[in-house]
Amino acid sequence: MSTRRPWPARALALLACPVCGAALDAAPGDAGLRCPTGHAFDRARQGQVTLLPPGHVAPSGDSAAMVADRVLFLGAGHYAGITRALGDAVLAEDGDPPGTLLDLGGGTGHHLAAVLDRLPDAVGLVLDSSRYAARRAAGAHPRAVSVVADAWARLPVRDGTLDRVLVVFAPRNGPEIARVLRPGGRLVVVTPAADHLAELIAPLGLLQVDPDKARRLAATLEPHLRPASATGHRERLLLDRAAITTLVGMGPHARHLSPQALAAAVAGLPEPTAVTVSVDVTSWTPAG
Repeated sequence: MSTRRPWPARALALLACPVCGAALDAAPGDAGLRCPTGHAFDRARQGQVTLLPPGHVAPSGDSAAMVADRVLFLGAGHYAGITRALGDAVLAEDGDPPGTLLDLGGGTGHHLAAVLDRLPDAVGLVLDSSRYAARRAAGAHPRAVSVVADAWARLPVRDGTLDRVLVVFAPRNGPEIARVLRPGGRLVVVTPAADHLAELIAPLGLLQVDPDKARRLAATLEPHLRPASATGHRERLLLDRAAITTLVGMGPHARHLSPQALAAAVAGLPEPTAVTVSVDVTSWTPAG
C-alpha cells in the first residue's frame, strides 16, 4: 500500500499536460498523472512529479547543498518577515480571498506553505527546476503539489486558472504568468532592494544588487502585466556565523565562492553580525 500523501484534487485541476496541453488526472493510487491522449508522468518516491516535454531539459536549478542550506536558514525563521510581507501582499485586496496559487521558482515550498496556512480554503502549486528543491516541496503542505518544470518554457498550467502567482527571488516569465492568471488575478514579486545584505557584500565578496533592478523587472513583465501596487519590507537581523554561512550557501552567491573561501571570510565577521534584510514587494495584474 502506498504511503504517499494524496494529491489535492483542486490543485491537480490546475495542471496541464506539457506535451499536448490537455488536463491531467491522477493515476490510480496517486502514482502519477495522465492526460486523455495517453501522455503519462510518474510520481517520484518523495511525492513530486516532473512535467517536461520529451527531450526538454530544465535548467539545473539549486544543488542539493544549496537546498539543504535553504531548509536550515528558512526553518530557523530568519526570513519570516519576508514571508509575512509576501502573505500580506497576496491578501491585500477586497473581495473573496484567493483560492488558487502558484509559487514559480518556489524552491522548497516554504513561502507558499506559510501563505496557504493563512488561506484555509486555497490550494497551490510549487514549480521549480531543481529536483532537490522539488523533493522538499512535495512535503511542504498538504494542499500543495510539487512539480519539476522549466520557468522559462511554457508552464504546465491551464490558461486563466490562478488567482495569484508568487515569485520570490526567482525568474519571472511575463507572457506565461499573464496566460495562467485569471482575469483579476495578480502576480506578487519579491526582489532584493539595494541595501539587502549590505553588511555582508564587501567582507564576503558577495554579488551586489543591480541598481537598475526595478527597470529590469518591469521590462520582463510589461506589456503582458501592469503594475498595481508596491511596498517594501526592511529589518535588521542578528545572525551568527553558522546562519550567515547557510544564508550565503542557499543563494546565487554560493556559485561564486568556494566553501573554503567562504569559511575564511565568515570567520572574520563579528559574532553575531547585524545584517539588513531589505526587499521590494510589487503586485502586477494582467494587462489585457
